[in-house]
Amino acid sequence: MGKIKKIHPVKIFCGIIYREEKIFEKTLSYLEKKWGNIDICEGPYLFNFTDYYEKEMGKDLLRKFVSFEKLHIPEKVYEWKIFTNKIENYFSENEKRKINIDPGYLDSSKVILLSTKDFYHRIYVGKGIFAELTLYYSKGKYNFLEWTYPDYKTENYIRFFLKMREKYKTQIKLQEK
Repeated sequence: MGKIKKIHPVKIFCGIIYREEKIFEKTLSYLEKKWGNIDICEGPYLFNFTDYYEKEMGKDLLRKFVSFEKLHIPEKVYEWKIFTNKIENYFSENEKRKINIDPGYLDSSKVILLSTKDFYHRIYVGKGIFAELTLYYSKGKYNFLEWTYPDYKTENYIRFFLKMREKYKTQIKLQEK
């Protein structure tokens, strides 16, 4: 029988798709109230990998990534996606979102995204929310899976996750002292 081990906390991040900088800035204040200070903010990057959001949010969309300084135990990760959905709804007009917030977390070996959409590679974590292994770290680099979104394979995104991973490793070492 395997012994249950202590769970390490993880680093929360959000990938945020938007058009209006003002709404992005307001969104950050809600996220910081929930998860604490932002320690990395990367972007904006042109979000032109799909037209999935175009009808709802318009053209010329941008994406920024933010990560949060404080580490969290991923016990009830479904609450994270439910929270970001509430923010999306708050800024919606005529049932159309003006911002899309994709929360997830990183630890030393993986990047997990949270979603309301089920698919064969997603695991149900509760309250209508699913978790997806999007990237995994092995042999000194992030590796992709069959379902990894094309934008998550780009140099800019990988650079963000590498920077976040380095910060995370430092934070975990300090906690263990």
